[in-house]
Amino acid sequence: MALRAALRSKCGLSGLLSQWSSCSSHGRVCVSPVLVAQLRNNSTSPKIKVDFDQSTGVAVMHMQSPPVNSLSLDFLTELCISVEKLEMDKRCRGLIITSSQPKVFSAGLDIMEMYGKSPEHCGEFWRAVQEMWLKLYSSNMVTIAAINGSSPAGGCLMALTCDYRIMADNPRYGIGLNETQLGIVAPFWFKDTMMNTVGQRVTEMALQLGLLYKPSEALTIGLVDQLVPEDQVLTTATQNMTKWLAIPDHARQITKSMMRKQTIDKLTSNREVDIQYFVNFITKDSIQKSLGMYMEMLKKRRA
Repeated sequence: MALRAALRSKCGLSGLLSQWSSCSSHGRVCVSPVLVAQLRNNSTSPKIKVDFDQSTGVAVMHMQSPPVNSLSLDFLTELCISVEKLEMDKRCRGLIITSSQPKVFSAGLDIMEMYGKSPEHCGEFWRAVQEMWLKLYSSNMVTIAAINGSSPAGGCLMALTCDYRIMADNPRYGIGLNETQLGIVAPFWFKDTMMNTVGQRVTEMALQLGLLYKPSEALTIGLVDQLVPEDQVLTTATQNMTKWLAIPDHARQITKSMMRKQTIDKLTSNREVDIQYFVNFITKDSIQKSLGMYMEMLKKRRA
């Protein structure tokens, strides 16, 4: 499909985004009819809902892909396009990411995109995961994760890309990069993102053991910045956004770029190698067997 082809290309979404046109009136960014049609054909219902308040310059992105906001190829493509559109609208200064699904922020990468799929499909999927991380981690917008449920693996990675993380204070929820529990190894840029946040020793323990932290534990190690009652997560994120937007954009953006540039450049210069490594790893018989066993375990739990 056209959306996926855009992610396959080395220039990411640039080819597809060239279809977007800037409206001359009020500086609005419009979506071409072609792109609207492509988005509509790509999914029976939107997996991402964006509410943009022009008076505050803040957008709220609601992930709404039931049941658990799994990061599928379609979901990632829609998310990347939504973020790019907001970046192009100069009136948008802040982005809050949250979930419309009960009890979960995002359950992480969609295993069905990796299990029993061709090497070509796995490579296409992994490029989309990279694209999501690059879009969010390098965003000029202030980004706040309003984590209103569990956030394992890729869900934790998405939260880590943000400038600030607020989590629901509910001991039933967990957050962490728990890939090793599935027999998968978190790639270097997952590791670097977490290490930049909580330090090397905590990251080493967390990744080797595939730890999921309760909210109170996540706060203690600095994985999240604030805990609030579940019904106050979004309002607290909105309140915190005001503090971040009080800083002049150019000064904050340059500082953010300075802090993150080395990590971003490391992936940018190694994208193809990283994709090939992932494809070689995930298509191994032993890894496919581990994924299959994990999926069977999930089926038994649901039963």
